[in-house]
Amino acid sequence: MLEVKDATLHYGAAQALRGVSLTAQPAKITCVLGRNGVGKTSLMRSIVGHHRLTSGSVAFEGKALDRSAAYDRARSGIAFVPQGREIFPLLSVKENLESGYAPLKRAERYVPEHVYELFPVLKQMLGRRGGDLSGGQQQQLAIGRALVMRPKLLVLDEPTEGIQPSIIKDIGRAIRYLRDQFGIGIVLVEQYLDFCRELADEVNIMDRGLIVHTGPAEDLDKAEVKKYLTV
Repeated sequence: MLEVKDATLHYGAAQALRGVSLTAQPAKITCVLGRNGVGKTSLMRSIVGHHRLTSGSVAFEGKALDRSAAYDRARSGIAFVPQGREIFPLLSVKENLESGYAPLKRAERYVPEHVYELFPVLKQMLGRRGGDLSGGQQQQLAIGRALVMRPKLLVLDEPTEGIQPSIIKDIGRAIRYLRDQFGIGIVLVEQYLDFCRELADEVNIMDRGLIVHTGPAEDLDKAEVKKYLTV
């Protein structure tokens, strides 16, 4: 579904990605782990079109995306839940969800019922401003907004960051449901090791702008893998 090949990215003279290659499959959860500052968010933003690669390529369903803008990638079926959520604080929950209509045809511009089934609090708070929600509720809203787009691939950048444990469990159940019931491919950036271990079909570990390990979630218990995740 997704294939990143030899991705290199610079911010001026600083190099964030150093020849990264990554694949993601339909109905699979691909987790990207690593310490702070190793290039995980840069990789995600390159996939969704927020940063243009210096060299290398990104392909989705066999189609090269290197010249595609972020909105074209959204229309092709890639949805992004950024680190920090980035909801619209002055818009209502309903309006935030409706902002996901942008890449859809007119007949598809409604909120799918499974969004409210996964996150019932959103239906209860449709009239409330996004900025008045708790951090966990805002995270559910950000994921709900992405699901409104009917994505084939969902890119999640640290969805558990700063979230209370009960909502982390809700988010985990939602991710598993989306994979199993809708066949959505999911790329999940995480630092919360147990969350990744429970969900991931495949794990990629980044260090200093490189993928240094790829394998099943069970590998996370190996000493040679753990060394990349300890400070």
